[in-house]
Amino acid sequence: MINICNLVGTTQFANMTIAIIAMVNHTDQSNQCNVSRSTYPGEAQVPVYDWNPEIQGLLLSAMLYGSLITTVPGGYFSGVLGGKKIAGLSLLLSSVLSLLIPLAADSGLPYLFLVRIVQGLSQGMNFSALAAFWPKWAPPLERTQLSTIGLSGTTTGHFILVIWDGFLCEFPGWPSIFYIFEKSIRRDVMKVKLTGCGNKLHVEGGVGCVYSIIWFSLVYDDPMEHPFISDSEREYIISSLAEQASSPNWSLPFKAMMKILAIWAIIIANIYNMFDLNFEKNGFLSALPLITSWISMTLGSKIADFLLSKKILRLITVHKLFTFVSIPYVGSTTAITFMILASSARALYYSGFIVNPLDFAPRYFSFIMSLGDAVMLISGIISPYVTGYFISQKNVFFLSSAINLLGMIFYFIFGQKDIQHWAKEQRLTRF
Repeated sequence: MINICNLVGTTQFANMTIAIIAMVNHTDQSNQCNVSRSTYPGEAQVPVYDWNPEIQGLLLSAMLYGSLITTVPGGYFSGVLGGKKIAGLSLLLSSVLSLLIPLAADSGLPYLFLVRIVQGLSQGMNFSALAAFWPKWAPPLERTQLSTIGLSGTTTGHFILVIWDGFLCEFPGWPSIFYIFEKSIRRDVMKVKLTGCGNKLHVEGGVGCVYSIIWFSLVYDDPMEHPFISDSEREYIISSLAEQASSPNWSLPFKAMMKILAIWAIIIANIYNMFDLNFEKNGFLSALPLITSWISMTLGSKIADFLLSKKILRLITVHKLFTFVSIPYVGSTTAITFMILASSARALYYSGFIVNPLDFAPRYFSFIMSLGDAVMLISGIISPYVTGYFISQKNVFFLSSAINLLGMIFYFIFGQKDIQHWAKEQRLTRF
């Protein structure tokens, strides 16, 4: 369920990167709000817009700004209220807003910016909320594999995006990108007729909307509440997590957290996203690294849990090892072969520092993850501006490698596994 939720959320988060290529009219410089065109004779016409590169950049980053505002509060309230409600509601809201993007684009840029920002606010809570399930659902010897399977939905989402959305841009047109991952029930072939500045859309249902209903029906925050799992499975999960203290009132020891270098190591390691390789704009060739990344992610989690179950390596050694293998290769290549190798290596960080907070502060995993997500979003926002100062792309890769290597070294030195005292206490000072 978490895997699919990540998949749907990722496609909604990144679909504009594909759609905007078809949405922008690079040849017509008129002042009209859009110009209708048709890819195939007899097919529905779709609008194109005269947006300059600055506007395009703002549209693409609007969701990042929105997500940055809510990702940390989302991590906090997921610990208080549980991840089910927040993740379900945020996915539902994001799905509805995604359906409205073509209408908003045709109504005017202010409406489109508003939809994108509010959708970002929703997405920020979604990714933070999904992290709240693992402290109660993932046994220690299986948590790397289980959490990685859930997170692998983001990679699968990107893969589907670069393969499928390029086709949808051509037939039946870019508006279908915003429908296909929200569409579930279709009485007829989707018909869109967009001409001039006043267009109407007729949309039936949405996969994201329907999946939100399924989510609320089948997902539970605690195995004690789940009516469909067996008693033996419930007992296994609860007994394996017996050592994790849990106070009835969830509270946040923020000051104590900020003094722990292990948390700062994870936050700094998340800067790997500063100059991340962009796979969304190059079709099938760029999808190859995503395929190998998913394979590496899944296989790496199995290897990590195997090393732990057989007591071949200590827990913190496993996390540091996978982080060491993954981080130096991020953003270090331009050739396709090395892009594939880089993506495969990069995916191993899911078995490294990403799951490490489950070891030393499982009760606050969602909040710590939200801090790392906030750093990723900030780095994603500022990276285009930093890149603009470099004439040579080679220098960008050098800087990227240096930043990622610094994060890896910092985590390698200060990462730890022992549960912190403030994560065990029954009474904690509120944030």
